[in-house]
Formats: sequence, C-alpha cells, structure tokens
Amino acid sequence: MIISQAFAAETSALPEPFYATTSFIVAGAFVLFFVFFGKKLFGAVGAMLDDRSDKIKAELDEAARLREEAQELLAEYERKQHEAISEAENIITAAREEAARLAVEAADQLEASLKRSEQLAMERIKQAEAQALGEVRATAVDVAIQATRQILETDLSGSKSKELIDGSIKELEEKLH
Repeated sequence: MIISQAFAAETSALPEPFYATTSFIVAGAFVLFFVFFGKKLFGAVGAMLDDRSDKIKAELDEAARLREEAQELLAEYERKQHEAISEAENIITAAREEAARLAVEAADQLEASLKRSEQLAMERIKQAEAQALGEVRATAVDVAIQATRQILETDLSGSKSKELIDGSIKELEEKLH
C-alpha cells in the first residue's frame, strides 16, 4: 500500500494531457455535434423562422388589405349618407313647394266655387222674383177679370157700382198681400 500511495503521489503530480480532460471531450463533442447536425438544425430553425415570418407578413398584408377595404366601405357609406341626406332635403323642398302650390290652387278653386255658388244663388233669387212677379200679375189679372165680370153682370147703378168697385179693390189688396 505504501507503494501504491507513492506511485499515486507520483502520477498525480504529472499534468494530464489536454485531450484527456473532460472539458476538451465536451468541447469536441459540441463542435462535432454542430458540424454534423448544425447545418440541418440551422436549416430547420431557419425554415421554421422563415415560415413564421411569412405567416406574419401574410397576416399583416391581410390586415392592411382589410383596413383599406374598411376605409373604402366607410367612405362609400359616408358618400351614400350624404347623398341620402341631400335627396331627403330635395324631397322635403319639393314637398313644401308642392304643398304651397296645392294650397294656392285650393284657395283659387274655393274662390271660384264660391263665386259660382253666389252666381247660382243670385240666378235662383231672380227666378223666384220673376216667378213671384208672374204670379202676382196673374192674380191681378184674375182679380181684374172677375171684378169686370161682376160689374158687367150686375146693373151698374151709381151706388151699387161704387160698392162693387170698393169691394174689388179690397179683394185685390187682400190677394196681393
């Protein structure tokens, strides 16, 4: 045992060669790993990042396209709204003008209708007056004929004739009123 201790003391004093250390072996394995698999690994990681980048770019392009479409739709709807407001104002203006025109026309028609009614009433009054005058004349003629008949039928003595004339006049007044 003593010998082995002495040998061990001698061997431990000698430095280990650099290629025999664990750090060198780990570093070599690391380098060999990247030499063999690095190209594939970087290619796969690069392809994955490129795919992700393409997807993000496509999503950004789609978002920009959708934003442009939304702005176009907004502009179109605002234009349509302005057109609708303008058209509504035109309709309201036209309706007001039409209402004013119809009011004037209705007033003119009412005035013409009232004039026609007044004229018809005046004509009816004239006809009634003419008819009443004709009836009065006919009655006066009838009374005069009857009075004449009575005078002629009876003897016309002085006192009697006066009485007949006075009676006829009274009858005439009663019939005229």
